[in-house]
Amino acid sequence: MIVLLFLSTFVIALVVSFIVVALFNKSIESILNRVVPDEISYAWQRYMRFAIFVFGIGGGVRVWDMEKYLTPQEPLKEVVQLSAYRWILEIYQTIISTLQSTAGILLAFFVFGLIAVVVVRIFETRNSKGET
Repeated sequence: MIVLLFLSTFVIALVVSFIVVALFNKSIESILNRVVPDEISYAWQRYMRFAIFVFGIGGGVRVWDMEKYLTPQEPLKEVVQLSAYRWILEIYQTIISTLQSTAGILLAFFVFGLIAVVVVRIFETRNSKGET
């Protein structure tokens, strides 16, 4: 049963990460096309999508939390039973944890992207003033 739970949480985290990538793909592409030269922009986009999947799955599949279904837990020294309610809770926690992890990586990307866009604009305005 624990193997099925592990596989289920993995698939759910993968699907949620895929949805996040699909939702933010255009924004990531726009920022990287503005900041990074065209030759390497596509590679950075692929890396960012990969990072979202890694962080999403890593945050969503909480292997250390599944230990409670294998070893006795304090204070009763009993193994937690994997009931239907526990399944619902685990699925919910997987979705929320995946979203939290992907939100963290996207926040970091967009903060650095915003800083980079501002720097690019400053250099563009300086260059345009120097040409006139």
